[in-house]
Amino acid sequence: MEGFLPPFRHFATSAIHAGQEPEQWRSGAVVPPISISTTFKQRAPGEHAGYDYIRSGNPTRDCLEKAVAALDGAKYSLAYSSGLAALLNICHLLKAGDTVICMDDVYGGTNRYFQQVATENNLKVIFVDCTKPKCLEAAMTPETKLVWLETPTNPTLKVIDIRACADIVHRHPGVLLAVDNSFMSAYFQRPLSLGADICMSSATKYMNGHSDVLMGLVSVNRDDLYERLKFLQNSLGAVPSPFDCFLCNRGLKTLHVRMKLHFQNGLAVARFLESHPHVEKVIYPGLPSHPQYEVTKKQSTGCPGMVTFYIKGNINNASDFLKSLK
Repeated sequence: MEGFLPPFRHFATSAIHAGQEPEQWRSGAVVPPISISTTFKQRAPGEHAGYDYIRSGNPTRDCLEKAVAALDGAKYSLAYSSGLAALLNICHLLKAGDTVICMDDVYGGTNRYFQQVATENNLKVIFVDCTKPKCLEAAMTPETKLVWLETPTNPTLKVIDIRACADIVHRHPGVLLAVDNSFMSAYFQRPLSLGADICMSSATKYMNGHSDVLMGLVSVNRDDLYERLKFLQNSLGAVPSPFDCFLCNRGLKTLHVRMKLHFQNGLAVARFLESHPHVEKVIYPGLPSHPQYEVTKKQSTGCPGMVTFYIKGNINNASDFLKSLK
């Protein structure tokens, strides 16, 4: 699409081959097998071939994590049992008394965790409109240790300038910038290349793409951050099953095809709605009418299929519309 970043090079090839080398299996299988064993033979006490217990590591999960790292343009990736499990692990990087700055429009589960769980465990959470970098700058304090962005946001599809926020955050040593990339997926946006420290995705959505897997993914480049998150992944135990890893790994292989069509269809629906007499307003980052349209174009290769719109009238009109959907 004209005006957006060019597609990431060799994306489809990486989705098919990264972490899938047949040579790693004695059989030479081109599709990684599902390894469901919970325990692994040790050569001697404490000596194993890379795996000892399924929570700590699993061959099928390793293949998925390597593939996701390649697609996110990252050095490392870690898989979790859900997107919220990934968020929980990231927040365990913090300690009591630390402050989290969260975008003021986020997924409901994220909002619930920060408002009703994290605050009960002595984390201070403040919500800021990070589409305005000056508001983020003003909210930073010596206690701030994590800035949590989501772009585009759920449900109002606000778009945040990741690089502008990263420049602010990194002027404050010891503060991490995490970006929930669920709506964009690795195909349309790479937060790490824009200055984020952590890229998180709910693979339940676009990355897996078939409505049959619950999973979270976290990608990083820093060695120290990976080692700490790897320790927490094992210690907290919120890991996905080998079968879910197999399904998600398979889903990645069609990600590039699916996202192109999501953009094509999403844009067509948004344009149709924008001209419809019963629609008050359409919010879609791929439309020139979106307030952060220029930001979207400079940091992503396209837009997903998520469209938000307001129906003219009141809540009853909106309810009638939803009841009429098939």
